Amino acid sequence: MKNVAFHNLGCKVNSYEMDYVRQILQEKGYHIVPFEEKADIYIINTCTVTNIADRKSRQMLHRARALNPQALVVAMGCYVQAGQEEALQDACIDLAIGNNRKKDAVRILEEYLEAAPYQDESVSRKTLGGSTVIDIGHTHEYEEMQLKKSAEHTRAYVKIQDGCNQFCSYCVIPYARGRVRSRLQEDVLREIRGMVAAGYREVVLTGIHISSYGIDQTLEGQTSSGDYRGRSRLIELVEAIQEVEGLERIRLGSLEPRIVTEDFVARLAVCDKLCPHFHLSLQSGCDATLKRMNRHYTAGEYLQSVERLRRAFTYPAITTDVIVGFPGETEEDFETCRRFLEQAELYEMHIFKYSRRRGTVADRLPDQLTDAVKSRRSALLQQLEKEQSRAFRSRYIGREAEVLFEETRELGGGPCQVGYTRDYVRVALPGAQPLQGRLGLVRISGFFTDDVMLAQPLQL
Repeated sequence: MKNVAFHNLGCKVNSYEMDYVRQILQEKGYHIVPFEEKADIYIINTCTVTNIADRKSRQMLHRARALNPQALVVAMGCYVQAGQEEALQDACIDLAIGNNRKKDAVRILEEYLEAAPYQDESVSRKTLGGSTVIDIGHTHEYEEMQLKKSAEHTRAYVKIQDGCNQFCSYCVIPYARGRVRSRLQEDVLREIRGMVAAGYREVVLTGIHISSYGIDQTLEGQTSSGDYRGRSRLIELVEAIQEVEGLERIRLGSLEPRIVTEDFVARLAVCDKLCPHFHLSLQSGCDATLKRMNRHYTAGEYLQSVERLRRAFTYPAITTDVIVGFPGETEEDFETCRRFLEQAELYEMHIFKYSRRRGTVADRLPDQLTDAVKSRRSALLQQLEKEQSRAFRSRYIGREAEVLFEETRELGGGPCQVGYTRDYVRVALPGAQPLQGRLGLVRISGFFTDDVMLAQPLQL
């Protein structure tokens, strides 16, 4: 029996794919050990969203080699896919497996071990030719995987699509993940039914660009402007999942603002299992910056999407991502963005300082800003985020809420049962009795910490 250690970098899609590879190895009798232990095989699922992500991927690969110089080190995913030449020249990498080959990762691994046992130092290390890293830009087939359980204990992340057709000027992901490919609805439903049977109460639909779900299956495809409204089949998928018996909650991953039409929102609003928590990617509240980013909407159109959700749902939790310090962002542009965010009054904002990424249009743009400017602007928005997030949570004081409990944690000097409301407000109920996986009705009485609300039990 061989010991295998894993390390995952990046997004929930990466986590899902790593869970699948781990699942297959366990079924074949491999022994999974913590990454910091000495293992026979190290598998690092890499990320390439920024240059920093590339560096972290390399660092983990080198750490694996240091932990056991005789081990087989496998690099999977986006860093390998987007930077094949650099990755294949790295002496720390024995086997490179790109995207849309992860489904076959265990077979590829075992073929490699049979053809070139890693204990034999005289054997040349690398891959089984070019078959392990394909030209993903011309791939149209969705790489089907079926998970039996999720790394989460109470919620299951379910991947529904891969790839992106947006080509934002700062983003390398379309080159690392390829064009949009959607999973068949019946395969999604089969996996969710299995998760429910295994005890999961909530599913989160995830992907690289889930708003594009189904557009690759339509005859018209995507227009040159990137406008896919009315073509995405995401709402049809949500409506089908709504009918799965035993499922309590449906949560959506990141959405494109343009998908939030009146019809889309009206159909979501009648799905009582849908959690009113919407992550609408913004990136900037300044139209000039949005244009340089190659985002296909204006700040005004984004706000219209937010208002549609607020008309249809009571206190929906709306979160977003914002990039500060994008090339050419003037002080006036930044102030326009900051004022827009004040007006939007969102629940949470993930603030990122722009990071240059080789191979993107933005990396070649003039007027690159200093880190000092980015840090100052980031700090201002972080403070605004903190104020708005607290204001949003304050609305829940005195209200009843349904909580899906996830874990027991030490908070305030004692054990607490911690979970999330439907709109993703984190709640703590003092007490040692485990409630993991249970839904309970509580009354929110105040703040426990800056980002956790204190609850009193009503019906558990």
